[in-house]
Amino acid sequence: MTFGSEPAPILQQRLHYQGRKFSFDVSRRRLPNGVEGEWECIRHPGGALAVPVTDDNLLILVKQYRVTVQGRLLEFPAGTVEPNEDPAETIKRELEEETGYRAHRWRPIGKFPLAPGYSDEYIYAFLAQELERLAEPPDQDEDEDIEVVLLTFEEFEQAIAAGEPIDAKTITSYFWMRYLLS
Repeated sequence: MTFGSEPAPILQQRLHYQGRKFSFDVSRRRLPNGVEGEWECIRHPGGALAVPVTDDNLLILVKQYRVTVQGRLLEFPAGTVEPNEDPAETIKRELEEETGYRAHRWRPIGKFPLAPGYSDEYIYAFLAQELERLAEPPDQDEDEDIEVVLLTFEEFEQAIAAGEPIDAKTITSYFWMRYLLS
């Protein structure tokens, strides 16, 4: 089954906020079925995510403090795509910065919308293999609070089943990766 693109013409658009990583606008649009209305949207350049798997089949994740949820989430390394940057370059940089590992083999997993009800952000997911621990891990960004965690596939699936705080992009990318490798 294929779903096609059917752009809804913009009749009017107002920018409400321009931030460092995203903007927020409200637009009046006409849907393909002819209905007109106003929709709010967070405009985001997209994110890139790695599913890092070591040679002995361990997943490399990060426990990252997220102010928005007032706690730590278990996540795969990820980052915002910078202007004019290829998502593949974004994730190579982010993997090293967040985990201290470098991958020598990369495979695209796919891309998916993160929260299409209110944002145009897409996540570009990659499988990262043939990992090398860097002798001198780069400094983390000063606005990040990250701890590296290694888990088996079984331990990770148990964490999901137990309701551990894990973000949706991580769970989605994990199962997509498992499907591609099966």
